[in-house]
Amino acid sequence: MSYFRPAVDATTGYVPGEQPPPGTPVLKLNTNENPYPPSPKAIAVLRSLDSEWLRRYPDPYAKSFCQALSAVLEIPSDWVIVGNGSDELLNVIIRACAEGRDRPVVYPVPTYVLYRTLSALHPATAIEIPYGDDFQLPLAALVAAQGALTFVASPNSPSGHQTPLAELRQLAQQVAGVLVIDEAYVDFAEGSALGLALEFENVIVLRTLSKGYALAGLRLGFGIANPKLLAGLFKVKDSYNIDAIATQVATAAMADQVYKNACVEKVKASRAQLTLDLKNLGFAVLNSQGNFVLTTPPSSSAAFLQTALKAKGILVRYFDQPGLTDKLRITVGTDAQNQKLLEALVHYHR
Repeated sequence: MSYFRPAVDATTGYVPGEQPPPGTPVLKLNTNENPYPPSPKAIAVLRSLDSEWLRRYPDPYAKSFCQALSAVLEIPSDWVIVGNGSDELLNVIIRACAEGRDRPVVYPVPTYVLYRTLSALHPATAIEIPYGDDFQLPLAALVAAQGALTFVASPNSPSGHQTPLAELRQLAQQVAGVLVIDEAYVDFAEGSALGLALEFENVIVLRTLSKGYALAGLRLGFGIANPKLLAGLFKVKDSYNIDAIATQVATAAMADQVYKNACVEKVKASRAQLTLDLKNLGFAVLNSQGNFVLTTPPSSSAAFLQTALKAKGILVRYFDQPGLTDKLRITVGTDAQNQKLLEALVHYHR
């Protein structure tokens, strides 16, 4: 006898990238964390936090963060929903909008595997439509699938490509249900689809502080959408889903755009250099708008190379999935970290 719903028994849970304990002597380039520390202003808040914030329940809507975000993005604060990472918001959106075969979840692949996992667990039918050549958006097929939800990660992981704004606008105009534009990596990209959330009632743009703000351990993400759309999502989210510490630290980090932007520019410069260096070693590298690159080794298999690098204390990401079995996703580190990676790769590709 099983204790679980059939959907739970039938589903393979999401497997995150390997996460060794802090202080482990490895070069960690497998889960797209920012190589630079969070804003000093955010750390200062953490160190001076009043214990009263821990005794009391937190603000269920994280209003202080919403106000800081409103000032930075120049959007109304009531157009924001805050989550325990943008992953929680993905779960909330699926629970609120999708169900079974009649209300499917649609997305192009390869992409973030959690879309599939959360859909299966709900359960809701997931319709996966392959990207075209060079990761062209299969726009007509996405529309024809008649999804209650359509997900597009832009920039996409693991490819790193960004969908043109004109194509996302066309998709927003034509999809039957809600269009979710997942912008987890947008801080490293050129441009954003944020304006579509203000333009279309059926569009929500998701973002996170895990990447550009170097706060992956804090777990805070947010969505921007018309209050009419958010009203249904607020019914589904947990009452106190954002803790007081996360709210205060994230508010300080959001207000410190100068620091965040400086770190982002360093990552983007390192990304360009890493791309060039990998190509000089014979690797094929897709142009990336994220803080990572997707690359195809010239001779060794990707699976072998991932294992060999791990033996040298360097973690990169390998996906045993259609279209990705010959590729590795490598997080952009500091220049010194990237150089260590390249020195290890030279051993296998002289």
